Amino acid sequence: MAYSDVYEGWRKDPEGFWMQAADAIDWTRKPSKALFDENAPLYEWYSDGLVNTCYNAVDRHVEAGRGAQTAIIYDSPITGTKDKISYAELQTRVASLAGALRDKGIEKGDRVVIYMPMVPQALEAMLACARLGAIHSVVFGGFASNELAVRIDDAQPKAIIAASCGLEPGRVVDYKPLLDGAIELAGHKPDFCIILQREEKPAELTPGRDHDWYEVQNGVAPAECVPVEGNHPVYILYTSGTTGAPKGVVRPTGGHLVALNWTMKNIYNVDPGDVFWAASDVGWVVGHSYICYAPLVHGNTTIVFEGKPVGTPDAGTFWRVISEHNVRCFFTAPTALRAIKRDDPKGALIKDYDISCLRALYLAGERADPDTIEWAQATMKVPVYDHWWQTETGYTIVGNPAGIEALPVKIGSPTVPMPGYDVQILDEGGHPMGPNQLGAIAVRLPLPPGTLPTLWNAEDRFRKSYLTTFPGFYETGDAGMIDEDGYLYIMARTDDVINVAGHRLSTGGMEEVLAGHPEVAECAVIGVSDQLKGQLPVGFLCLNKGSASSNEDVANECVKLVREKIGPVAAFKLAVVVDRLPKTRSGKILRATMVSIADGQDYKMPATIDDPAILDEIRTALQTIGYARG
Repeated sequence: MAYSDVYEGWRKDPEGFWMQAADAIDWTRKPSKALFDENAPLYEWYSDGLVNTCYNAVDRHVEAGRGAQTAIIYDSPITGTKDKISYAELQTRVASLAGALRDKGIEKGDRVVIYMPMVPQALEAMLACARLGAIHSVVFGGFASNELAVRIDDAQPKAIIAASCGLEPGRVVDYKPLLDGAIELAGHKPDFCIILQREEKPAELTPGRDHDWYEVQNGVAPAECVPVEGNHPVYILYTSGTTGAPKGVVRPTGGHLVALNWTMKNIYNVDPGDVFWAASDVGWVVGHSYICYAPLVHGNTTIVFEGKPVGTPDAGTFWRVISEHNVRCFFTAPTALRAIKRDDPKGALIKDYDISCLRALYLAGERADPDTIEWAQATMKVPVYDHWWQTETGYTIVGNPAGIEALPVKIGSPTVPMPGYDVQILDEGGHPMGPNQLGAIAVRLPLPPGTLPTLWNAEDRFRKSYLTTFPGFYETGDAGMIDEDGYLYIMARTDDVINVAGHRLSTGGMEEVLAGHPEVAECAVIGVSDQLKGQLPVGFLCLNKGSASSNEDVANECVKLVREKIGPVAAFKLAVVVDRLPKTRSGKILRATMVSIADGQDYKMPATIDDPAILDEIRTALQTIGYARG
């Protein structure tokens, strides 16, 4: 069947399309219909069905006689560990951990925060929550205490599951002190914590509150799967908000199962039993969707990789993993390939490995630059598919449906909309624009199953963030255009969320930290283009009049401050002191213009600018740190 037929089939009968896709899921009670639109523009899918995520990801494969198949391959070049966990073993482990959680009072609807490194137990914790109908919220391991505290206060978890430490090449990241600090900072206190002690750095447990991962499971009866409604949240995942306060994206159980299962064959072209590898982290949406849930629900073998594209031990580690574990489909961020390319520009190390098992490489998380795609095509000799989606959607908005029909690749475009997504380019007034015209990318409502129905405890913010600018549409926050063949091109973000190595981070959040420095009167953070990480934050600091500190000292202290408050993930290394910031007459900082100057791009002088001379001052300041060369 051709892609155009499938897409047209969905367009003509969306209800029929999504009810048929739902047949691939094992329901305790089948939903009466797909779309529930009584509360539009807030939509729900499969709301009156009853289903359990963990049952679909684990138990049903064991019951179908596939218990001996490997569910998870754990590969940690950092610790030198390799392990395989079968579906039957996974079922035993998850039911046991879920039993321990239930024994401590966790039930359907309770929240559990998970703060774990890349170990199989992170997936076991997610699945154990889903088994009970508890709602997990995974926070990227190693996130700073105050970032974790904000999420604890928003989700109000009854329990926190963490590891004693995470491992980076050459260093151990102590999670436990960060967790203790977060609990101290948070207004909400969890009833208990479960800590996975890693031998590299065991932690001091707080008596009465903290329990050892293995000891807490001793003598506890394993838990059965608890069926939940189709619209019951399986998890909350926090994404950077423009105001600096994180937004809790809610993922509904029924649509999540249906949509993710559909993508595995239709987009990634894998069959049950094939090995699928997404080189991400469980803390990000790719880790939720394509390390944990989608591969397991579809009956694939998934890889949990604790390492880096370079330095564990070298730029050939990805090729080793693909070759050794017979990976059929590989998914990573362009930044990982840029790191490999920087260390091994000619791709010489790939010659040591046979990666003929690999069918395709998928890229997402940030814009895939043509240079990186061409290098990957030449080095790996497989199709390279860019695809575009968001934390909010949980899976592909625009991609190449290789399992239906592999469409011609146009470098620079993630290809075409997937069924369920009616993607439009709109002008500021919300009118559709013609081919090759740049505008705001919006998706006609309703969004398909599995996408966010709302934000956690923040319906007004959900409406304001996504539904208000263009009534009847979901606002993606990206700008781009669609060509005459229907291929989408993404050109820029329309707000202040920057993309550092595939991690979406709010410049507003960084500005809040900088503004907290006693010598800083005003500040701005912009994302400048970076060859390796896609974007890097640069801070501009206006100091208090008569400040006694040297400019250099303040800049260094500010860099340290962001590292402490937001974490190394922000990659915040550059701050420069300026006399004033370029603004509109109404006081809005002209960040987009500053980015153009930094990147050496042409720009139009904003009509509303207060004092054009400031732009030259910004250019001079940027040149002192190696930018604005153009």
